Amino acid sequence: MSIGRKGEPAPTAARTVEADPHRWWALVVIALAQLMVVLDATIVNIALPSAQRALNMSDGNRQWVITAYTLAFGGLLLLGGRIADLAGRKKTFVVGLIGFAAASALGGAATSSAMLFGARALQGAFAAVLAPSALSLLTTTFTDVRERGKAFGIYGALAGSGSAIGFIVGGLLTEYLNWRWCLYVNVPIAVVAVLGALTLLHDRPGHGDVRLDVPGAVLGCGGLVAIVYGFSEAEPRGWTDPLVIALFAVGVALLVGFVWWQNRAPSPLLPLHIVRDRNRAGCFLTMMLAVIGMFGLFLFMTYYLQVILGYSPVRAGLAFLPLTAAIIIGSTQISARLLHRVAPRVLMVPGMLLAASGLLLLTRMTVDSSYGGEILPALLLMGLGMGLTFMPVFATATAGVAPRDAGVTSATVNTAQQVGGSIGTALLNTIATTSSAAYVAAHLHSPAEKAAVIPAGVVHGYTVAIWWAAGVMLLAGLVAGVMVTARAPGHGAPTETPVAEPVV
Repeated sequence: MSIGRKGEPAPTAARTVEADPHRWWALVVIALAQLMVVLDATIVNIALPSAQRALNMSDGNRQWVITAYTLAFGGLLLLGGRIADLAGRKKTFVVGLIGFAAASALGGAATSSAMLFGARALQGAFAAVLAPSALSLLTTTFTDVRERGKAFGIYGALAGSGSAIGFIVGGLLTEYLNWRWCLYVNVPIAVVAVLGALTLLHDRPGHGDVRLDVPGAVLGCGGLVAIVYGFSEAEPRGWTDPLVIALFAVGVALLVGFVWWQNRAPSPLLPLHIVRDRNRAGCFLTMMLAVIGMFGLFLFMTYYLQVILGYSPVRAGLAFLPLTAAIIIGSTQISARLLHRVAPRVLMVPGMLLAASGLLLLTRMTVDSSYGGEILPALLLMGLGMGLTFMPVFATATAGVAPRDAGVTSATVNTAQQVGGSIGTALLNTIATTSSAAYVAAHLHSPAEKAAVIPAGVVHGYTVAIWWAAGVMLLAGLVAGVMVTARAPGHGAPTETPVAEPVV
């Protein structure tokens, strides 16, 4: 196989023994699995309006199609890494692929909203097993440092382009086949990846001495589910409803219990010394806050483009591409070039200010806004800002970490990302639907006004939620400026870090 060999130095005897002759084909298999996981974060966004109509979901419940996936993924990601260490990476990689495919088929065949939400949660759970295994296999497959850097570059580029591919593929499948194919499409991809994994991947056996922190996973994931469910129930019941207050109280209690248990667990899911470092904690918090606004934007803009402006699913998918392109340019052409010369917060704070300014532009949108004049500039500002922020967050969070903590630190950044997406989608969707209902109630005086008032009310709800998202972005900038005090030297992104991965 000639892929990746051109220009390589002549192999030494040691390298000839160590290097896997099928390693570049193995990279294709690993990257395919990662692409599938990333794809599912955006491919369903474009299909969501069609799925909502088909399964009669309420506006308050529709966000569970997104949050069921991100909650299970983020909440179980640290446990998934431990399972990979215990059982062996190749085995968990294959099990993760098979489970992800089965959950995708179940979601595609969903006959009710509850069935779809459950399938999405299963997808997230298997993704939490699959993603750490893929990253570990990449590290063990490429033993040469230079080759490993090249492999991570390809892996990161595919992971980073997954969101763009998801928007386009989601639009094409929804428009020309059916929204269900946005889930069914994972099945053939997984079959190819499983066959490739069984043939090409090799791994050392698992470590029998690894302990699984199941109580930690139950406390952490349970707390997050309770809080997100509380946000969801606030829309139909109101913020002062006893059930909503009880859900928030239980969620906070479970998360406090999680922190308490991590101090006492024999093999903690999240060693707390990782979070006690000021720079690292600042990066985790900045990532979570930044993604709250970003995921909310995906949800609202999907509905705005398709329901209000009347875009087809394909056209709506294409409309998101400038955002993805801006993220990639901000990460690779600006952050990557400046990261070794300036302190991380010199990139992160302006990045959050840019993203917030993009969101503030969107608060002016109406039912008659033009894409080129009002939506596109906001998406470009948002993308550049997120691109400026993501790379220094990953690089700083993983810099100077002891080798034994490298995996859990990277997983914690991803967990912060998924948790932010879950909370942001649930919270902002509740704010939007509540504000829309209040607007319609105040302005609708006769049935003849419905055609004008209801779309205006929907857009009003979006803009109110986007104001909140902009405020959260500004808070993320403040956190980065105050907490991330690391200096430029020694804080470049490690070769092994797939810097494009935050585009999930």
